[in-house]
Amino acid sequence: MATKPPQDEIEAEEASVMPPLDVGRLGNLLGFHLRMAHVAIYRDFAETMEELGLTQKQLAVMELVAGNPGASQIDLANTLGTDRATMMALVNRLAARDFIERHPSAADRRRQELRLTKAGQAMLTRARKLIDTHERRFIDLFSSDEMEALLAALKRIYKGH
Repeated sequence: MATKPPQDEIEAEEASVMPPLDVGRLGNLLGFHLRMAHVAIYRDFAETMEELGLTQKQLAVMELVAGNPGASQIDLANTLGTDRATMMALVNRLAARDFIERHPSAADRRRQELRLTKAGQAMLTRARKLIDTHERRFIDLFSSDEMEALLAALKRIYKGH
């Protein structure tokens, strides 16, 4: 008796035979193309960082703490446009891996200042090497003038709101 192939194998086989969908009106929507670009970059990032077990958000937090020792979770949440609960969970995960430590502020005991640990600094050094390779795969798609224009356009979108 033949065994039935798993569902994801069936879907993969069907996807390989099916012509691409007509995206219709989506093809003219800025948000659609931003989302598709984000997905491509996100997938490459996830594959690149798999060996270190870091997400984009975790790396962003570590970079911000490295550049702003003593910043608080609220400072980070505001900068990254995320809510406080999400930021607390991110910091908790990084603290559990001994990458970030909290210290009470001398000026305001209610405020927790964040700093990278030695292990966090070492991990960030390793991550930056991988990120440089990841970034290069996308930056190399553009001339330096195109890259400058792209970054300026993207900043106009998120800083304009």
